[in-house]
Amino acid sequence: MIRFGPAGNSGRFYAEGWKSSEQAPAWIAAQGLDAYEYAAGHGLGIGEDAALRIGEAARRAGVAVSIHAPYYINCGNPDRRESSIRYLLEAARAVVRMGGSRVVFHPGSPGNQSRGEALRVMMETVALAREQLDRAGLDAVTLCPETMGRPSQLGTLDEVLAICREIPGTLPTIDFAHLHAAACGALKGPAEFEDVVERIMEALGRGRAQRFHAHFSHIAYTAKGEKCHMTFADPGYGPDFAHLAPVLVRYGLEPTIICESRGTQADDAVIMKRLFREAGGETAKDGPA
Repeated sequence: MIRFGPAGNSGRFYAEGWKSSEQAPAWIAAQGLDAYEYAAGHGLGIGEDAALRIGEAARRAGVAVSIHAPYYINCGNPDRRESSIRYLLEAARAVVRMGGSRVVFHPGSPGNQSRGEALRVMMETVALAREQLDRAGLDAVTLCPETMGRPSQLGTLDEVLAICREIPGTLPTIDFAHLHAAACGALKGPAEFEDVVERIMEALGRGRAQRFHAHFSHIAYTAKGEKCHMTFADPGYGPDFAHLAPVLVRYGLEPTIICESRGTQADDAVIMKRLFREAGGETAKDGPA
């Protein structure tokens, strides 16, 4: 079944007096949501005991946990290969302690290399990371490269799907806001979302495509791509989840959808869940929507 939840802790979580990520799973479940992406983009500053406590809280609440690995991972830079693999291993160990299995990461950027050379390095680095995870007994962890919001970055839809097609133990993180921004507002209606879904299915086959990872929010962009994530309450921004929901239902897809709205990520995840149910979909967890 499809799952919905926030990336990190919402502004309302703190406004209501909650302070610790260990409290987040129960709070998320009380909103009628059932997924939580632990935000480690600025570094994995969490100890083993704290991660285990989050995992126990998530288990009790019925909330699936993923983790966003540090933003400074760059699989396309040969000089940062060793550190990038180390950060992916650290994130994998942390998410296992939290009872989860998905590590989201940004593929990187070409820097001074040609894009073709950076892509070759990226593929080799992700493959090496996969091998090291398997040797470390972390074979149940899935690496989830993310589509990016600027054309200058590695991580177009085709590039992410190429990683996942060629390297086992991977699934794509389809960030629909990033796809929208990178192509200057391309996701205008159901047809454009359907094209994305069909490309995922063609690349990975129905079985793997059915359970992809996803990020969603509204987004501001310039001619160079992503500027910043917005909220559903900010007028005039897309993409519109109401266009994606019926596509997910029609294709019978069951992704985990993480909302990255700025500060209102849990509230907007609830809106997405409601729109999905209004489109005829069934969610993993009954409750308010």
